[in-house]
Amino acid sequence: MPNHNLTLVRIFVLLALLSTAGCETIDGFMASMRKGSGPDVVPLAERPVQEPIDANSFILTADDQTVIGEPQIVFAGADDTFSDLARTYGLGYDDLIDANPGIDPWLPGEGTAILLPTQYVLPAAEKRGVILNIASKRLFYYPQAAEGEQQQVLTYPIGIGRVGWETPLGDTTVIAKAKNPSWWVPASVRKEHAEMGDPLPSLVPPGPDNPLGTRVLKLNMPGYLIHGTNQPYGVGMRVSHGCVRLYPENIEYLYTLVDVGEVVTIMNEPYQIGSKDGVLYFEAHTPLEDDSVLPEDRLQAVLDAQTDARGTALNDHLQQHIVSLSGVPTGVPVSIVQYDANEMMARARVVRNIVERDPNEPTLSEVREMMDEIDAEVEEDAL
Repeated sequence: MPNHNLTLVRIFVLLALLSTAGCETIDGFMASMRKGSGPDVVPLAERPVQEPIDANSFILTADDQTVIGEPQIVFAGADDTFSDLARTYGLGYDDLIDANPGIDPWLPGEGTAILLPTQYVLPAAEKRGVILNIASKRLFYYPQAAEGEQQQVLTYPIGIGRVGWETPLGDTTVIAKAKNPSWWVPASVRKEHAEMGDPLPSLVPPGPDNPLGTRVLKLNMPGYLIHGTNQPYGVGMRVSHGCVRLYPENIEYLYTLVDVGEVVTIMNEPYQIGSKDGVLYFEAHTPLEDDSVLPEDRLQAVLDAQTDARGTALNDHLQQHIVSLSGVPTGVPVSIVQYDANEMMARARVVRNIVERDPNEPTLSEVREMMDEIDAEVEEDAL
């Protein structure tokens, strides 16, 4: 869909949802997951509003640290959508959908508390190069640290291949880079679009209509790229023909860091266990619907590989607890031992809303005004 149609699409989607009634609050949602009494939680409205954490860059303070970030909560503005909030706080669209069930993604409503799942379990792989976890729709990059420096990790949401156009798994490398690339449209993609009545040329030049955006990292997997996009609202979703897409600002920065020859690991891990400061956390995502491995097999493999802080296997009680948590795949890391709704909410950081409105897109109030004018014109014509 070309960029110039995005505003109209959003207007009609917003209009279709204007009459949607009610939103489930974070407190209500988490109460439904409660496993025990846990610590008392200060009501969200009574907590100090802090600045948000860095959305993309984290420092590992210990060699065995495998959890970064912290959960955050922001109160939505009158015109905020999940797409706005996701991009502002370093998340993908599906991240907010999974973490905030029952809340309208297009009309959260002014003052609605939105849980930002900005804490992440690092992939269970060597901390080097680029790692893509397609199950969590997230990229992790480990710049090479100088001797004596702490390891940094950068992380960005990604869009991945939709059903039938799966992003491939395995180890590969970056074999080429390009700025402002042309897109040589594969025959299979042209065929698909032609069948939909939307024919594509064989070559799309650089510019606003190029779906590769302004930066491309070519992988040693024929036909597969890590690239930007001219449709940033699709980041964090299964929308591509197999390539991996990032927000324009993310790929432009990553492009400056990743050189030809960089190692890239693509994995599919919906269930992950990590630790920080001696606390074990479990993170669950909805398994991809076309995954060839059963979810229970993936989960059991994670449990079999995990040990507690003393190096012993998790006991049956903890394993069963993790199995129960896997049934609520919110993408939010939760403390395995201490977890209940209060525990996670007690450490969530209430942050300032820093969403900046796109001046080229109408607000909800402006949409309502436009529709009132249209209705008035229709009534006048009817007379």
